[in-house]
Amino acid sequence: MLKDIYKSAKSRMQGAVNVLEEDLAGIRTGRANPALVERIAVEYYGTMVPLQQLASISVPEPRSLLIRPFDSSALNAITKAIQASDLGIMPTNDGKNVRINLPILTEERREELVRMVHHRVEEGRVAVRNIRRDIIRELKEYEQEKLISEDECERGEKEIQKITDEYIEILETIGNHKEKEILEE
Repeated sequence: MLKDIYKSAKSRMQGAVNVLEEDLAGIRTGRANPALVERIAVEYYGTMVPLQQLASISVPEPRSLLIRPFDSSALNAITKAIQASDLGIMPTNDGKNVRINLPILTEERREELVRMVHHRVEEGRVAVRNIRRDIIRELKEYEQEKLISEDECERGEKEIQKITDEYIEILETIGNHKEKEILEE
C-alpha cells in the first residue's frame, strides 16, 4: 500500500515538474525557440486554437522564427495573436509567412525574465508541497482507519518528505538552467 502511495506522489510531483518545463519553454532567452510561440492562442473561425495547430514553426536563424500557416486565411489572426501576447515582439507578415526577429534582450528585460522564472519555480515548489500535504493527510487517514500502523505512517511521512525534497531539487535545477540561458548573451 505504501509503495502505491509513493508511486502516486512521484507521478503527481512529476506532473508539477512537467508544467514548470512547459511554462519555462515559453519564456524567451537570447535564442529563438519554437516553444516561445507554439502555445499562443489564435482565434481561428471563432475558436481559440494553439498556434502549433495552425502553422509550422521553424528557426531559420538563431534570432528569428518563421511561421508558415497551413491555411493562408489564418495569417492575420496569427499576426494579431503574437502582437497581443506578452512576449513584447512585433511579427512581420509578408503575405505568406509570419517572421519574428527577436531583438537582443536588454539587461532590464533579462532581470524581469529571471524574476518571472523564480516566480514560476516557486509556484512549482508550492504545487509539490501541496501534493506532499495531501499524501501525508492520506497516510494519517489510513492510520486512523487502521489500514497501516503508526510506525508505517511515520516511515511513510519520512519517505514522502524525501521524495518532496528530490522534486524540489529538480525544480531548482530546471529554474537555474533557464536562468543561465536568459543571462547568456
